[in-house]
Amino acid sequence: MADPVQQFEIVKLFPVAKIGGQEIAFTNSAAFMVLAVVGITGFLLTSTARRAVVPGRMQSLAELSYEFVASTIGSTTGKEGMRFFPFVFSLFMFVLVANLVGLVPYTFTVTSHIIITVALAMSVFLTVVVYGVWKHGLHFFGLFVPKGIPIFILPLIVFIEVLSFISRPISHSVRLFANMLAGHITLKVFASFITLLGGLGAVGIASAVLPLAMVIGLTALELLVAFLQAYVFTILTCIYLNDALHPGH
Repeated sequence: MADPVQQFEIVKLFPVAKIGGQEIAFTNSAAFMVLAVVGITGFLLTSTARRAVVPGRMQSLAELSYEFVASTIGSTTGKEGMRFFPFVFSLFMFVLVANLVGLVPYTFTVTSHIIITVALAMSVFLTVVVYGVWKHGLHFFGLFVPKGIPIFILPLIVFIEVLSFISRPISHSVRLFANMLAGHITLKVFASFITLLGGLGAVGIASAVLPLAMVIGLTALELLVAFLQAYVFTILTCIYLNDALHPGH
């Protein structure tokens, strides 16, 4: 049976530089991130090149993506949140395309690596903190002091609020990472059962029908999860950005 974890192995493709004795290499993970960015850029440029009054399929898909992210931002942060539209739209498209690319056999799922999801989550966290402090100054820290709290339990509440705030990047990143990792491992395990049983003759081939059905069902489920996790990551980003726009509300 094939190792289900082998699909997540980082492979060096070619060296880029060597700094302080540490080699920096271009890996399969970097290659698929570049592929995702190039694919998204090509799709958006191609679909919006003509900008027809009656949109075609590609333009309709691009407009649907735009409207989906715009409505998500508007419903969670209000009109003021549209200033973050390029940032949120870029995150949504990258996560979605990276998730979908990872479903293609013999590809690499970059969102199944915690370092990638942490980097994305930290970009959101730092944006919230930097913009919140820049926009509201010390009033931003009112986010940690809920109104109407009795003074004798205020220190405890502030501690809980601060702990909850600094743990956001962890939950934000682990949710995406864990779902993609678990789904791909499960798919690999059942796919290995098909190959294993298929080598046992007629009885094995007949027995392989069940894991084959499971792989088909899990693939459909993973397709749904790819969209769902991109949406969850996006809406959590919008909720966190709302704290930077309206701290204490």
